[in-house]
Amino acid sequence: MLTASLALAAGLGIAPASQALDLGNLAGGLVNLAKAATLSDDDAKELAFDAAQHMDSQNKIAPPNSPYAKRLARIVKGLNQEDGLALNFKVYLTKEVNAFAMANGTVRVYAGLLDAMTDDEVRFVIGHEVGHVKLGHSKKAMQVAYTASGVRGLAAASGNQAVAQLSASAIGGFAEALVNAQFSQSQENEADTYSVGFMKRHNYPPAAAVSALRKLQALGDGASILSSHPASSERATKVESEIAKL
Repeated sequence: MLTASLALAAGLGIAPASQALDLGNLAGGLVNLAKAATLSDDDAKELAFDAAQHMDSQNKIAPPNSPYAKRLARIVKGLNQEDGLALNFKVYLTKEVNAFAMANGTVRVYAGLLDAMTDDEVRFVIGHEVGHVKLGHSKKAMQVAYTASGVRGLAAASGNQAVAQLSASAIGGFAEALVNAQFSQSQENEADTYSVGFMKRHNYPPAAAVSALRKLQALGDGASILSSHPASSERATKVESEIAKL
């Protein structure tokens, strides 16, 4: 949720890195994805809807007339969708430096991130989180979270796979496992590259990508987003190379 959210999400709400689900270790058999392998895109969106509702209920949301909500509205003006994904935005009033996106287009930005970054740096973070969704990273994280949180398997309905009805506690466990999922370094690089293209497509200055990554690196443990999106100087260097190609 940079928050896979899933933090992103993409993301992020947020446990230390040692407690996050490490997607990079799946090949080692740490998590069995067999039960979640049949998740369709529609299933992912339905589960994301429930998870987003849970996260919204657990956080204080900035009202529309608050300075944070007004600033985010200005930052994302005209950004109603990205590559066919309808986006919806809210600010969580917490000082954590964080953000996440989900498969249904949910994007949540934490007040701490807005405090720490310029408008264009925030746009890069948003593009990165959306990138995790569009590149399929968030769906993989959802499969991990779906299994790890103890959610019941998918139920057959009229010949189609449908998400089983979940208890409130199951939704909560799933949402937290999803938002705390840790992306691999290759996924982070891919999302960075996606966001550089995102910045260019929407006429935002791509250079903000580099300054955002450098800033996260400087924040270190002060940025909750790093629990699920580890920063590195190498990522900033790779982004500089991508920008040079433009």
